[in-house]
Amino acid sequence: MTTLLYTEVEEELRAAVRDLLADACPHSAVLARIESAAPYDGDLWKALARDIGAAGLLVPEELGGAGASAREAAVVLEELGRAVAPVPFLTSAVVATRALLAARTAGPGEVVDDLLRRLASGEATAALAVSLAASPYRRVGAEVTYEPADGDAAVVSGRVAGVAGAEIADVLLVPARLPERDESALIAVETGERGVEITPVTSLDLTRPVAMVSLGSARGRIVARGVGADAGGSIVGEALRFGAGLLASEQLGLAEWCLAATVAYVKERRQFARPVGSFQAVKHRLADLWLEIGGARAAARNAAGALADGDPGTAVPGPVAVAVAVAVAQAHCADVAVHAAEECVQLHGGIGMTWEHPAHLYLKRAKADQIAFGAPGEHRAALAGLVDVPAPV
Repeated sequence: MTTLLYTEVEEELRAAVRDLLADACPHSAVLARIESAAPYDGDLWKALARDIGAAGLLVPEELGGAGASAREAAVVLEELGRAVAPVPFLTSAVVATRALLAARTAGPGEVVDDLLRRLASGEATAALAVSLAASPYRRVGAEVTYEPADGDAAVVSGRVAGVAGAEIADVLLVPARLPERDESALIAVETGERGVEITPVTSLDLTRPVAMVSLGSARGRIVARGVGADAGGSIVGEALRFGAGLLASEQLGLAEWCLAATVAYVKERRQFARPVGSFQAVKHRLADLWLEIGGARAAARNAAGALADGDPGTAVPGPVAVAVAVAVAQAHCADVAVHAAEECVQLHGGIGMTWEHPAHLYLKRAKADQIAFGAPGEHRAALAGLVDVPAPV
């Protein structure tokens, strides 16, 4: 039976991450960084990756990682969401790492192990070369093709739009297809290779920018291949589902900060000689939000637990139970995060509309997260099929 409570180890990890972010990632620093040419905070990422070991949290100990589970990664994401930290933890240490771990399970190899060691040490970062809006319920990778070369080498060509984490990545994990055989593979391409071009594009969430990835006959190494068109797609789908499940924890942390910041503000802001928070309409709005966040916390923790142990304690088979937990978490948490950010902006009044106040960072992150790894409607439709109820219209 999955517990929704935090363990002592998880609370210690939370305290370490929160202390680091309080010192190295104040809102003023985040605002200054998104106005610069380098939106990602490399120094903060190094501290997270090497001092706390966040980069290798999910990597097995024999490869230099911590051998932790999705529950610990979820705690880190809660804190990163609470600080809207501009680091590639989700894209590199969660989604890309999960894709490599799935490839390793399918067929261990030196290429995969080498990449996981590099990611665990903080020496390199990786990004799964799919759109941030890619869904675990849709096939991806049709935009890119590959041709086998010597050994495990391959030549990759194509373009992928909206890739998060590509700007800072040292390695791209590219789902590609072999047209004449209708086979797919996951190919690791170093971003420094000839033929790789990464072009930043305008992003709603400036703390997690996206880019256009163009591959013009770029050489890479095959990480996983299989017989049949869905071989590479199944690995990518698993990574996207894992990312969607843990993204709910980031959305939870984001919503919790919005609620706490808004409650603190309405206690101090006075209107008509009374604190704004004393008005019944404001109390009701914040009480409703508090209840929504309580539900989001349960859904996010359940998804993290299901991903950690493969069975959230239901009578249905493990893989189905995990899929249900992820779909429930994203269907609920994505909307709650947006609602919390909207209330934060509105109840802060005029100051909430300014660039200097961090409220807009949370609203933009919440909206971007809402469409990441499948929109809430897609998760609801998938959930309907999983539990055999009529799908929403």
